[in-house]
Amino acid sequence: MPTSYTLVSPCFFGTEATLSFEVKRLGAQDVKVTDGRVAYTGDAALIAAANLNLRTAERVLLLLKTYTATTFDELFDGVYSIPWEELIPADGEFPVKGSSLSSQLSSVPACQSIVKKAIVKRLQTGHKTTALPETGALYKIRFAIRKNVVEVMLDTSGDGLHKRGYRRNATLAPIKETLAAAIADLGHVRRDSLVEDPFCGSGTLIIEAAQKALNMAPGLRRRFAAEQFDFVPPALWNEQRQKALAETRMDAAFAGVGYDIDPEAVALATTNAKLAGVGERCRFEVADVRDYTPNPAAITLTNPPYGERLGDVQQAAALAQILGERWAQNPGAGLYAITADAEFEAHFGRKAVKRRKIYNGMIPCQVYMYFQKPGEGRFAK
Repeated sequence: MPTSYTLVSPCFFGTEATLSFEVKRLGAQDVKVTDGRVAYTGDAALIAAANLNLRTAERVLLLLKTYTATTFDELFDGVYSIPWEELIPADGEFPVKGSSLSSQLSSVPACQSIVKKAIVKRLQTGHKTTALPETGALYKIRFAIRKNVVEVMLDTSGDGLHKRGYRRNATLAPIKETLAAAIADLGHVRRDSLVEDPFCGSGTLIIEAAQKALNMAPGLRRRFAAEQFDFVPPALWNEQRQKALAETRMDAAFAGVGYDIDPEAVALATTNAKLAGVGERCRFEVADVRDYTPNPAAITLTNPPYGERLGDVQQAAALAQILGERWAQNPGAGLYAITADAEFEAHFGRKAVKRRKIYNGMIPCQVYMYFQKPGEGRFAK
């Protein structure tokens, strides 16, 4: 196996800069940022480190080959040329998933079949066997064809990296952990920050802010597909876990407070924070946004309710107005709200200092940022 690997981490559109900074911190080389993903290179230890430490990446994919294909023969030959026998044992399970966009090979099921056949043929030849029972460890193969350019990848993560292991259940319309981590980054959460959320739901924004402040690796409480891969030895995983634990800053002065009108959401958020290892730093209370009085030192991170139906939209607008009124009376250190409400500024009552366009899945959103500009009053209009 090579000593250096090319890795690709997809992310939410609009969070690429944050992810790029994260992978550079891990010592990745050749970092390349494109829409919705960051590519980089590193050794086998980086595969473990990236899975354990990246907060805003959705997955860590090992890029095996990039080539052009306009026929099924070209697709087959390119996949067959990859030394699969060095990656997948004879009993390995290797499901294939893929996508195609603006390419001559437009049928995804047909392409999946060709890719699978090519891997089977190569494994049979490489392992000198006709039997591939697929009863062993899982090796998820992914391919993407864009404008006739094929990328073949191996998923080292397994479950998506947003599945940290602490959120057993979630309230309605939860924000993904990876997106919450990006908002904590935009909000400049530091080790001594006080963070509040008046619409906390299952607590994700507060919990992700706490883990960031404590420098707690988000993947410490879960397992990854590549832990079963022979080319990423168990010793590397142990080493990277110990390194991550050693870099955790439990002496940080962070505190987080979340409020929600739903007692079940508050109970769930409290449980989630304990499971995430930040239960002692986070407090959740039943409260109405009408009673929200931001602490002058607090950074407010929030995902206000927003619905597609007319009644929900009107109710969401009213809640945004109440939030704006409460904030104007008691401005904190900063407010960062992510919402799909294109009229949020009008409802909130003033224009944001900055905005950042972010896609929450397929939903276009904005992060509206309110904070003190240098040389201006406490709350810029």
